Amino acid sequence: MIIKEIREEIKSILQGKTIDAILPPFVYVIINGLFGLGIAAGSALAASLVLVALRLKSKKNWKYAFAGFMSVVIAVGFAILSGSAANYYLPKLFTSIGLIVITVISLILKKPLAAWLSHLSRGWELEWFWRPDIRPAYTEVTLLWLGLFMMRGVLQFVLLVADNVAGLFLLNTLLGLPVTISVLVLSYIYGVWRLKKLGGPGVEEYRQGTPRPWKGQTRGF
Repeated sequence: MIIKEIREEIKSILQGKTIDAILPPFVYVIINGLFGLGIAAGSALAASLVLVALRLKSKKNWKYAFAGFMSVVIAVGFAILSGSAANYYLPKLFTSIGLIVITVISLILKKPLAAWLSHLSRGWELEWFWRPDIRPAYTEVTLLWLGLFMMRGVLQFVLLVADNVAGLFLLNTLLGLPVTISVLVLSYIYGVWRLKKLGGPGVEEYRQGTPRPWKGQTRGF
């Protein structure tokens, strides 16, 4: 059962996003090494536009490709204006810093980020997440995420200072979808197990006011 649930979670993450996230930066790094920043910037934009056009032609969801195109425009803008090819990845560093700040604030306020994201994606009542026999599971998972965000941010900063474009591409690719999926799978498995250990009610039991003893959350985190 849990394997099926994890497969469904991964499918929702991967659907339509992978090629849109990887192709433009890959083209940028290769062309930059061969022909320089100007041509690399134009090639990355062209690759992103091609993805948008292919989505529109095939009548598939074009929103991921369009969002990817806008992110490439911003990244290319940073690189061109600064004259540094590595600054193509500056928005990624800003994103990491933003995630670190948001995550830390959520932990300080005892409203962990993992709980908010679960609430937004699943629609479960916020009051359920804040119960003392539920919240620790989401707090601990949020701490795991914070470790990932901090590691990624530090490495991005070091490689940006070193002006290492190829290193930044590899870092953001490896610590992008592959690590994100691994962390989400680990979060799901740990979260479901931790909820069981905490002994709180499942969402449906909470909604129905079911008295103890509770079965707990049987699916989803």
